[in-house]
Amino acid sequence: MGSGFASTNLVTALILTLAFALLTLAVISTTSFVKISVVLFLLRTALGIQQSPPNVVLYSIALILTLFISAPMGKEVYQSVTDAGLKYENISDYVQAYEVAEAPVAQHLMRFTQPRERAFFVNSAQRLWPEDMRATLAPDSLPVLLPAYLTGELKRAFEIGFLIYLPFIVIDLVVTTILIAMGLSQVQPNTISVPLKLLLFVLAGGWTRLLHGLVLSYA
Repeated sequence: MGSGFASTNLVTALILTLAFALLTLAVISTTSFVKISVVLFLLRTALGIQQSPPNVVLYSIALILTLFISAPMGKEVYQSVTDAGLKYENISDYVQAYEVAEAPVAQHLMRFTQPRERAFFVNSAQRLWPEDMRATLAPDSLPVLLPAYLTGELKRAFEIGFLIYLPFIVIDLVVTTILIAMGLSQVQPNTISVPLKLLLFVLAGGWTRLLHGLVLSYA
């Protein structure tokens, strides 16, 4: 009896671990988490401070903003699954729940994917997948929308990162030029440029403007 109980606990633990892994993957691949986290890390690098804010703080900011932005989609998914009247007693119930929840997620991803990206992954599936798998594939299918969405999010994140870098590069160049002109080439430019960049970022309301802009980019 003890052995059976231990086996049951092991299976339950494995199921919970798998469910948590799938939930984490869903949060990363279907929400704004990728773009926000990449932008925040690019900002930290542009400021020239590698350890502050720490990774856990940046990930926490990205996760909180992601939950705020994705709340409407999460509500639609929850209502779709609960209104289906499923008892979740067998595998078919979970498959049906997935099919029901797929619609609001696909609708959300369609808003932020380009037709060119969707067409690329459809065409790639025609070349890579067997015929029985690609027969039902469409541009609005999740296997197409997910990579198209992630590609677009990374592109937009690096575009924002480029714009963030520009004023800080100007500060680095100005500080380096002044130090060389004063004959202080032995002084590390970061010693002076980092405080100036932090001052500029604070005076411009950088955190507020950046976080507000990231949130409103999904409006």
